[in-house]
Amino acid sequence: MAGLKLYSVSDSPPSTAVKMALEALALEYTNVEVDFAAGEHLSDEFTKKNPQREIPCLDDSGFFLSESIAILQYLADKYGPGHSIYPRDPQQRALVNHRLAFNISTYYARIAEYAVAPIFFDYKRTPDGLKKLKIALNVLNTILERQGTKFAAGEHLTLADVSLVAATMCLEAVEFDLSPWPRVLRWYGDFKQAAPRLWAIAEPAMLELKNFNKSPPDLSSLKHPYHPVRGSK
Repeated sequence: MAGLKLYSVSDSPPSTAVKMALEALALEYTNVEVDFAAGEHLSDEFTKKNPQREIPCLDDSGFFLSESIAILQYLADKYGPGHSIYPRDPQQRALVNHRLAFNISTYYARIAEYAVAPIFFDYKRTPDGLKKLKIALNVLNTILERQGTKFAAGEHLTLADVSLVAATMCLEAVEFDLSPWPRVLRWYGDFKQAAPRLWAIAEPAMLELKNFNKSPPDLSSLKHPYHPVRGSK
C-alpha cells in the first residue's frame, strides 16, 4: 500500500472520486497536491507521469495511470477483488461500468461545461449548456427510477456512486436546484447518509468549489493549452 501515490487537486471532482474509492477500499496512499494555478500539471516533469497533463494521476510504485474511471477500476481490480464496490457478477459489473461511462461521457461532461468551467475559465453559462445539463439529469433520474435501488447500480454502494456523486457535488456547489429531479436528489442524499466517511472527503471539495463560484480564483498567469483564461490577452 505504501507505493500508492495520488497526484490530485483538492477541488477536482475526478480527484475526489478517486479519494473516495481509496477510502472505501481502506487503502493507504500519499496525496500529492498539484498546484493547478501555477500550471504544475503542464510542466515537463508532470508530463512524464501523464502525457495528457490532466489530474488525477495515480502512481503505483512506478506504474502511472491517468483518467479517473481507469484509476477507479484499477484500484478495485487490484486491491479489492470481490469487494462489493466493483462486483464480479458480469451483469452487476456491466451496470457499474455503464454508469461510469455515462458519467464521464455525458453527465459530468455536461456538469463540467455548465457549472465548473465558468468558475475557472472564460466561459459563460448559456441556455444551450443548461438544456444539455437538464437532458443529462433527465437520463440519470430515469436510470435511478428504473433501477429502483438505493444506489446507482444496485443495493450496494459501488464505483458508480462515487463517480456520479463527485459530479453531482458540483451542482450543489453552484446552488443548482435539483428538485425537478427527485430521484437524483434522493439518491444524492442517501449517499451522504449511508457513506458519511466518503462524504467527509467530498464535502470539502464541494465547499471549495462553492467558494470559488462566488469568488473565482485568479488564473490569469496560467498558460492553458486550450481553455481561455479569464483576463488573459
